[in-house]
This record gives sequence, structure tokens and C-alpha cells, in this order.
Amino acid sequence: QVQLEESGGGLVQPGGSLRLSCAASGFSTFYYGLAWFRQAPGKEREAVSCITPTGAPDYADSVKGRFTTSRDTAKNMVYLQMNSLKPEDTAVYYCAAMYRYCSSHVSGMNYWGEGTLVTVSS
Repeated sequence: QVQLEESGGGLVQPGGSLRLSCAASGFSTFYYGLAWFRQAPGKEREAVSCITPTGAPDYADSVKGRFTTSRDTAKNMVYLQMNSLKPEDTAVYYCAAMYRYCSSHVSGMNYWGEGTLVTVSS
């Protein structure tokens, strides 16, 4: 059974940090691009980051310089380190996997997690 499970969300003050983790099971992430998306209330789901099967990351302009994604293929894990968080980063964060490539398009993903809520508020 294929599964992606996010963890690490929560409430944090503006300027703070959080580290999200996503554990994959039921398949090997070796050949997959691993992405993070987010969806704020009343808004469409948007791409945050993606890391290719060879480890090259890419980021949305809104998070460049603040967020870092990494992967541990041996552990079937992907991470999102989020620093200097802003209230506008508040959203449900989803991890997703795409076979062989990275994409910023929701429709390109093969697998999705159920999301973890990040709330940035004082």
C-alpha cells in the first residue's frame, strides 16, 4: 500500500522555524521527484518546493532563501526546513511524489500525503 505521511506541523510565531518530515512507504522514492505543496484557506494548492531524484532542489519564489528541502532516499524520507516563517505561510502542507521528474503542477503528482497544518501566528 502506497503511503506518504507528513509530520512536524504546528503553531509557530512569526520569525520562527519548523521542520516538516514526510515518510514514504509501499514504494521506493529512488526514482521519484519529491515535492511539497501547500494550501491556505480559500486558496488553490500551490507548489512550494521539489527535489529531483538526483537531489537538485527548486523553490517557489515566495519561499526562496527561507525554506530548504532535502531527501534521504535510504530512509524513504523528504524534509522541509522552514525558517523566518511569516503569517502568509499558514497552510496545510502536503508532500507528493512524481515518477522521475519534478513538477510544480498538482496534476503531475503520482502520490499524495494527507497534509499537516502549519499555523504562523503570534
